Amino acid sequence: MVYGTDTQLDDVISENASVALGASVSQRYNGNLPFLFKVLSIEKALSIQAHPDKQLAQQLHAMRPNDYKDGNHKPEMSIALTDFIALSGFRPLDEIAAFLDVYPEFSALVSGAAPEFRRAVAEGTDSERRSALKALFAELMMARDEDVRKQVEALVARVSEPSCNGTELDVSEAALVRRLNNDYPGDVGIFCVFMLNVLRLRAGDAFYMGPNDPHAYIYGDCIECMATSDNVVRAGLTPKQRDVQVLVDMLTYDYGAPSHKLMQPEHKSSVHALYNPPIDEFSVVRSSVNAGERADLEAIDGPRILLVAEGSGTLCVGTDEMPLGPGFVYFVCPSTVCTFAADTALVAYTAQCE
Repeated sequence: MVYGTDTQLDDVISENASVALGASVSQRYNGNLPFLFKVLSIEKALSIQAHPDKQLAQQLHAMRPNDYKDGNHKPEMSIALTDFIALSGFRPLDEIAAFLDVYPEFSALVSGAAPEFRRAVAEGTDSERRSALKALFAELMMARDEDVRKQVEALVARVSEPSCNGTELDVSEAALVRRLNNDYPGDVGIFCVFMLNVLRLRAGDAFYMGPNDPHAYIYGDCIECMATSDNVVRAGLTPKQRDVQVLVDMLTYDYGAPSHKLMQPEHKSSVHALYNPPIDEFSVVRSSVNAGERADLEAIDGPRILLVAEGSGTLCVGTDEMPLGPGFVYFVCPSTVCTFAADTALVAYTAQCE
């Protein structure tokens, strides 16, 4: 919504997309802004989910348009604004196998798939390991509700001993089980702590979630940018519709250490750092300007959305000056040079496509 009006940004863009987006971006994305830009503050965990690739998105949209509203993919990137906890991608397989031994409640829900999973981890090919991981995950997510509730109850009793109590940012398995059970009592998604990587990020850390990549946000504040789509396939930690079979079938079953999920920004200068995921729809620039200083954000041949996270100052565009403060958002047309003039230390994030 444009400040002080009832006009939506989409309406402004549609009036002259080639001017608002640039000729190239407008042509490639049919006159639509190719990304969504959000700030999220997570106190209660968000669902175990993934987003389909373009081919699957088109199939789901054609078959179930009421559930899947469009035919686009939805790769995402999140940049932590505070300490942040998330689940993303499957753990190294030997870690999952170890949890099967440590937590009988977990192994009880996957007793059919666990033997082949252990064998594949010990001596299987990559293809066999992925197949065994899929079977293990499928058995877990499709377990009967009464069996899940029974095993969650036993698991929570085990990890609720006084010696297990931790801090709000504790990412131990015990602490996460307690947190998720408080958020979603008896939910099967609680056991995903034993299958998915746990990420603990500091402010400025980022991670990328590609198509068909399982993830969940657990706690903290973040900037989130994604391709323009509403397609979400959920399977746990949610009161919303679950589409477990679709989720199980769509995942790539890539696995590995959590470090491979993290993105390192490219420092363009002492002020600007570029987070550039492996897709065309967006990248994000983090700008940190010291109090009393000025810094230019050079023009590009595409649209931008600029959001202030911290500090105050002025945004200068030609002879125009506009105020900057936490939560201020500006749409910037192509070929526009912006100058940050910081009164206090200023941090801004700018999503862009060129």
